Amino acid sequence: MNALMNVFYPAALSLFVLVSLMHGRTPAQDSPSATAQNPIPTSEVIPTVVGEPNRYRSITHHQLIVGEQDISYDAIAGETYLKDGAGNSIGSIFSFTYLRTDVENQDRPVLFIFNGGPGSASLWLHLGALGPKKLVLDREVNPSNIPPFELDNNENSPLDVADLVFIDPIGTGFSRPINGTDPKIFWGVDEDADSIAQFIELWLTEYGRWNSPKFVLGESYGSTRAAILPRFLMGSPFPPGVLRGISLNGIIMVGTTLGNPANVKTPEQVIKENALRIPGIAVTSAYHKLIPIQGNIENHFKQALEFSKTRYLSALQQLAEEKLSPAEETNILKELQTLTGLSAAQIGEDLVIDEKEYAKIALQKKGLELGIYDSRYTLPLANSGQNPVADDPAMTRYGPGFVAAFHELLESHLHVNLRRPYIAIRWKDLLPSWNWSRGFTPIPIQNSGQELAWAMRRNPDLRVLVASGYFDLATTAAAALDQFEAGGVPAERVTFKEYPSGHMVYLGGTEQVFADDLKIFLSEK
Repeated sequence: MNALMNVFYPAALSLFVLVSLMHGRTPAQDSPSATAQNPIPTSEVIPTVVGEPNRYRSITHHQLIVGEQDISYDAIAGETYLKDGAGNSIGSIFSFTYLRTDVENQDRPVLFIFNGGPGSASLWLHLGALGPKKLVLDREVNPSNIPPFELDNNENSPLDVADLVFIDPIGTGFSRPINGTDPKIFWGVDEDADSIAQFIELWLTEYGRWNSPKFVLGESYGSTRAAILPRFLMGSPFPPGVLRGISLNGIIMVGTTLGNPANVKTPEQVIKENALRIPGIAVTSAYHKLIPIQGNIENHFKQALEFSKTRYLSALQQLAEEKLSPAEETNILKELQTLTGLSAAQIGEDLVIDEKEYAKIALQKKGLELGIYDSRYTLPLANSGQNPVADDPAMTRYGPGFVAAFHELLESHLHVNLRRPYIAIRWKDLLPSWNWSRGFTPIPIQNSGQELAWAMRRNPDLRVLVASGYFDLATTAAAALDQFEAGGVPAERVTFKEYPSGHMVYLGGTEQVFADDLKIFLSEK
């Protein structure tokens, strides 16, 4: 336990009854000693810094078996106040910190974790892969989405090798603007990165961890945030306009996307995007037995990727220029049929297969639609409301379980008692207000892959792990590989891992292997 927490805990305990009453809580009763099999936490709410408004903070104590280790840890759920240039509190970021307490922690890595959106809280990574508690669905694929849902110990959590900090950006989870601050000052690419960088800076000071190895892990849009963060953590006379001097040891990206949707795509970029759709579609068709798989899934993916980057890409370019010969068009069409199991009529004369259209036509003879976030999932094709989330066969299946189990975690394990909703994903107000434009840099920014390449030049020891799902049709493994190449990111310092899973690479039977890869990455020197 670090020096700050050693000093602070006795004071917290002596004031526990008073502070608990202020927050409408009662002190925990004496309870049996916690065990790994039956952890019984005690709950505390600690006082705040003098001169600040009251910050909510709850601390609970637990044990967990990870591998062959029986570890003890503290779970700290609470607010951190962001400041403006004058020192006024303008925003409250609510985070969930897990600190291992049975070992010295000054030199332990710290892993800062966030999901994407923009507009998503961090419960997905929290309960799906990394936290000490996990959601257990009744089936690996196509689980039930009605309660009750099971919450269990997560023996694959990386808490044995790193302390964990789950961050909910402003407008998500319990995080919010305060003191009349306009939330729009947090809602933008630069604005969001700056707020998360300030949170990390404040966290390092509060817990005395400035000299600990530091990692960030982002999923989906969180991968964009993770690519941008090194600049905002280090600092610049351009945005963010301050020097924080914080360097990272590593970045982990899950369900990677590094493009900026506000940028107008060139015809060449559109053609390449069309070409790189095929590998994800090909492995999906093999999974659903529309075609015979060529070797194992890894080899099947590689063969489809090679075709996409060479003959198929060239054919699409020639077709756009009206230079594709009829014989070559016939050959390409046959290869597409072999890889996807679709008919010539379903593919069409433009030779382009869109993921969303593919999801509706691939299993239409069975009356089923495929998931975009995980194409192993299915729902009936009929009666869809065309909602991109609620009607996606994957999101609608696992979403309710995550939300319900997270509220069970808040109440039963973390003893968080706040009288406001926990916002899992926020679209209202946030997305329409999101500022995709970027502040000044001497070289105009085209995509966040470019910014990651800058960061890796500035920090020669910075390493990156990229985790992609073969069955993710939203942020495909093929697109992730291409975005790193297009951004000029040094390939020798990037580790690419693909899993037989979807957008959330840790769901559907891949939790253990993802956890192993992550722990290796966090432990490498």
